Amino acid sequence: MEKAGEEPVRLPQLRLDELLEELQARLDAARGTRDRVHSLLEAVLSVGRELDLEQVLRRIIEAAVLLVDAQYGALGVIGPDGRTLSQFLTVGLTEEQIRAIGPFPSGHGILGELIRHPEPLRLAKLSEHPASYGFPPGHPPMHSFMGVPIRVRDQVFGNLYLTEKRGGADFEDEDEAVLSTLAVAAGVAIDNARLYEESTRRERWLRASAQVTTDLMSGSPGTDVTVLIAELAKEITGAELATFSVPVAEGAALTVEVALGTRADELRGLVLPVEGSLVRVAYGAGEPVHSRDVGEDPRMTAASRQLTGLGPAVAVPIKSGDAVRGVLFLVRDSGRPEFSQEEAEPLLAFAGQAAVAMELAERRADAEQLALLQDRDRIARDLHDLAIQRLFATGMTLQSADRFIDRAEASERVRRAIDDLDETVKIIRSTIFGLRSRDTASRHGLRTRVVQAVGEAASPLGFAPSLRMEGLLDTQVPRAAVDDVVAVLGEALANVARHAHAGSVDVAVVNDGRELVLTVTDNGVGIPAEGHRSGLRNLAERAEQHGGRLELATPDGGGTVLTWRIPLAA
Repeated sequence: MEKAGEEPVRLPQLRLDELLEELQARLDAARGTRDRVHSLLEAVLSVGRELDLEQVLRRIIEAAVLLVDAQYGALGVIGPDGRTLSQFLTVGLTEEQIRAIGPFPSGHGILGELIRHPEPLRLAKLSEHPASYGFPPGHPPMHSFMGVPIRVRDQVFGNLYLTEKRGGADFEDEDEAVLSTLAVAAGVAIDNARLYEESTRRERWLRASAQVTTDLMSGSPGTDVTVLIAELAKEITGAELATFSVPVAEGAALTVEVALGTRADELRGLVLPVEGSLVRVAYGAGEPVHSRDVGEDPRMTAASRQLTGLGPAVAVPIKSGDAVRGVLFLVRDSGRPEFSQEEAEPLLAFAGQAAVAMELAERRADAEQLALLQDRDRIARDLHDLAIQRLFATGMTLQSADRFIDRAEASERVRRAIDDLDETVKIIRSTIFGLRSRDTASRHGLRTRVVQAVGEAASPLGFAPSLRMEGLLDTQVPRAAVDDVVAVLGEALANVARHAHAGSVDVAVVNDGRELVLTVTDNGVGIPAEGHRSGLRNLAERAEQHGGRLELATPDGGGTVLTWRIPLAA
């Protein structure tokens, strides 16, 4: 209480206002810190709840953008080589901006700086850093930058990149601390998601192996089993395309027997030459071959048109002992992760099952062929030991009886019957020889001879023609037609080499079950109206002999399309 006569004590009003403002600022800062910690905990919980790796990565970026109030965020996953980015996810960019920017970065400039030196990095202005490369056309302007590494156990998994703090401010120490804390939680979440993904994948491979084994043991045809293997491998690895190729012409080329998924119709039946594909590289090396981008891979010169726009790929050889029996080829969509070593290992085991399937199919075919030959031998023995001997005995009896026939007419008839018996014995002996002969046509079937004819044409043409074969060519095409098909193909390719001045030739041999169609397409000068056509007349006559026809067409873009077709017996 104030004493009587004393003046009241008064604090200066200005000082009091300052104290109140400072108190309010500290309260706001404390509230802001509390809210930020709360947001950080929510982000950690949100990230930790996911088990799908793709979703985990997406949630990490979204949480980081919100926590530090950035306009743009990205997460780059470091590839197996430890120097480049194999995956790049973004937040804040529209679909139009992404299309305008073009391919995502692979790890140069500032992004590469964080890969080489995995420590937090803050910049007020990106362009002032010595490692800055600038932005590609169509890229939105970005100034402030902050990046932190994400570690999974002792390995740097990738980096978080944040740009353009809202309001034009710079990223601060507190932003870096928050982001570094989130990166630690992200590393744990990524590790859990990868372990879950690996265990799930392992379980799926085990189920797939059991399914293939069941089909093998039940006696399913080898082709059905290889289709099943391609289907399962495509599904488990998340591939857009799966093919199964086998060698032809003693390994001089490989033909795509099974193709599933994107652009499968363009690849099925395609013959891959000695050079120009990952499939051929894997076949020659006997080891898995990886590609970051199959559409841009310099090793892909064959079938490059069919694979344009696709992304990571792996070619896995199918080995039985030291021999490579075929190649399983898987391709993911553009922008998807590369095939890792962890994925290649079960693929190799799975490819081993494909080799077992092919070997079992061959053994089954050999057993069936052996049974057929044994049955032929039995028939031949019976004909020789029973039928021929009885016919011979009958002939001897007639010869001895002829001496007792007085009438000339009757004697003549008996002699004719004896001659007929002799001719019948010759026919049966010829049949026996045919039954016991070994059919070697499969080694010189239509498929092999077409590959050889196309390969021989590369020298006079100056380039290797592309080749596609579909359907049952060695078993359904009559042997009488095989020589004509090869002759027509050789003549057509020779005509292109002599007259067309073409830069490319596409050959297709297709059996759809009803007819056999040979198509030779070139981009040359076409067939002149006054040109010599005796060769074409010969090709037409060869078709007419089999009830077929020859067709010539000139596409809008120039060149010539020769189509030679013959019907096949039902």
